[in-house]
Amino acid sequence: MRPDPRLGKHRHMTDTPHLLIVWHSRTGGSEALARAAAEGAPTAELAAAGEVTPDLLIAAGGYLFVGPENLAALSGAMKEMFDTCYYPCLGRLEGRPYATIICAGSDGENAQRQLDRIATGWRLRRVADPIIVNTAAQTPQAILAPKTVPAARLTEARDLGAALAEGLTSGIF
Repeated sequence: MRPDPRLGKHRHMTDTPHLLIVWHSRTGGSEALARAAAEGAPTAELAAAGEVTPDLLIAAGGYLFVGPENLAALSGAMKEMFDTCYYPCLGRLEGRPYATIICAGSDGENAQRQLDRIATGWRLRRVADPIIVNTAAQTPQAILAPKTVPAARLTEARDLGAALAEGLTSGIF
């Protein structure tokens, strides 16, 4: 019996490549987007960045990275996941598809560029346009407050999850 992937439990698929949704969130916006993507991709595995191991990355057929922009950069927890898994995964993930969702208080572009540079170093292949959700949180109170993501943006994340999962199971990627 496989645990519900939307609850962050790990499972390993053996017969078809599956989508691994890696997320980090401090105020809930990125987590909500990651969970929405998982709703659209029922065969996906959802994992918090701090729980990701090289084995999880190697077992997946493709990736959706969902994280916040903090101080004009990718969040430290997401960067730490990439850093600690890089050498064990080196030479084992080349050409695998990926997509991204960034939740930001302003433009999110720097975090997106940083994530793309990391993915280039990992030799991953972008297969969907980046999604950047701007929460417009600019004051200390707004930055620290729990985030509510608009329904339309959650639908966008759900659709991206569905498209990535379908692309993997149908062999498009």
